[in-house]
Amino acid sequence: MVPEHLQQFLDITVPKGSKKNKVTLGVSDSKLGAAITEVLGIPCSFIGVVPEVLRGIRHHFPKLVKGFTAQTSAVAQLALGHSYSRAKVKFNVNRVDNMIIQSIALVDQLDKDINTFSMRIREWYSYHFPELYKIVPENYTYSKLVQLIKNRKELSEESLESLEEITMDSGKAQAILDAARSSMGMDISPVDLLNIELFASRVIALANYRKQLGEYLRSKMNDVAPNLAALIGEQVGARLISHAGSLTNLAKYPASTVQILGAEKALFRALKTRGNTPKYGLLFHSTFIGRAGTRNKGRISRYLANKCSIASRIDCFAEATTNIFGKS
Repeated sequence: MVPEHLQQFLDITVPKGSKKNKVTLGVSDSKLGAAITEVLGIPCSFIGVVPEVLRGIRHHFPKLVKGFTAQTSAVAQLALGHSYSRAKVKFNVNRVDNMIIQSIALVDQLDKDINTFSMRIREWYSYHFPELYKIVPENYTYSKLVQLIKNRKELSEESLESLEEITMDSGKAQAILDAARSSMGMDISPVDLLNIELFASRVIALANYRKQLGEYLRSKMNDVAPNLAALIGEQVGARLISHAGSLTNLAKYPASTVQILGAEKALFRALKTRGNTPKYGLLFHSTFIGRAGTRNKGRISRYLANKCSIASRIDCFAEATTNIFGKS
């Protein structure tokens, strides 16, 4: 695509060639040269002496133009770089994939942190009430129960209803009450209980924020890559975009590359040792591969990679956002 102002400049500046005296325009970019030839009919060249001439023009440009110094050249280049960067960032606010990359990285980090903190609460509170560890395996529910129970000796039949609201199971609530009455745990001071309760409230707040972030990621994926999200899910699709660097990069990858994204170490190790190459990378987390049999996982991952490649290209280059391909 040749800009209108460039067409006008070339019409005025480039002389018309004749059969005897042919005029050839030197350009640095082959694609731009092809576009100029197609639109204006001016022969263009980007090989031979042309690169050397252009290099000399760039080097001596301040001397060739009056009133143009090396200092003003640096300022102009900086302004052009800023303008280009702003245009790239403002390309489309509603379809910015940078937010998805940051969100999925934060989701993964939160999952690790919540799991680590939950194990710390379990170890800490088990000194006082060790039986609760086996009765409630879920981390989030355990943290809420710690916040409610506090001192196990203060549990009574009146607390049964509150326990049922958290566990959603009357059998578990009764088991907690019975275990509290005959617990082997040590007594604990009010100051220690207060610190455990504060830590549990922080973990609960983190877990609630993790849920909100999951909803935000889901909405962003439906705006930016609806077909990819409908095909393999929001989190797996977001991880593919994050690993590729952007949705545009993912769309440019062939299906064979999409298939093994996330398994680069295993791939290069297999190539080095001449072993079997990996059949899947991040796509392994998709439910399609998880439900498949061992013999069919490789075939399904290859088929799924093809579909993901098509879906990412539709999401990246389509003018209107729709998830028809992903659902079908």
